[in-house]
Parts: sequence; structure tokens; C-alpha cells
Amino acid sequence: MLTATADGVLITIRVIPRAGRSAVGGTRDGVLLVRLNAPPVDGAANAELIEVIAKALGVPKRAVTLASGERSRQKTVRVTGITLAEVSTRLRTTD
Repeated sequence: MLTATADGVLITIRVIPRAGRSAVGGTRDGVLLVRLNAPPVDGAANAELIEVIAKALGVPKRAVTLASGERSRQKTVRVTGITLAEVSTRLRTTD
């Protein structure tokens, strides 16, 4: 689920679009589960995913980028300027 890199952390995420509200929903099958209110159309869900992750981790949106899975439910997000320990702690408190 979490992988440290030289400049930050990679997070493996499974998204659920068109949920009632957007939120981090814990883990399932070794990946972070994120519910998104936006539909998977014209990049709306990807944009909302970046906002949700940035808010959950307390980092600016520019620090969060989509590394892979642009058109998939399973995505990898790169977060720069934060350590693996900080990500782990902050995601645990959002559950």
C-alpha cells in the first residue's frame, strides 16, 4: 500500500466513484480505499482523488500527483515532501 521513494511516498489506492460522500475509507486487500462523490468522467474523479488525499495528509494539492491508473479503479498516487511514517500516521487518524 505504501512505498517510500527518494522524494516522498507512493500510495496504492482503490477508488469507489459515485459514493455518497468523498472520504478515505480504510484499507481493503492491501490497498487504501477512497470513496469519491465524483463520477469517473472527464477526469473529475481523479481531480477529486487528489483533493481528498491532499486534505487527508495535510499537504498542498500540488504535492499529490497520479503516478499510474488514470483510467482504472486501482491507482498509484505520488505524494512529495512527506515521509512514509507521516503518511502512515495521518491515514490512520482519518479512519
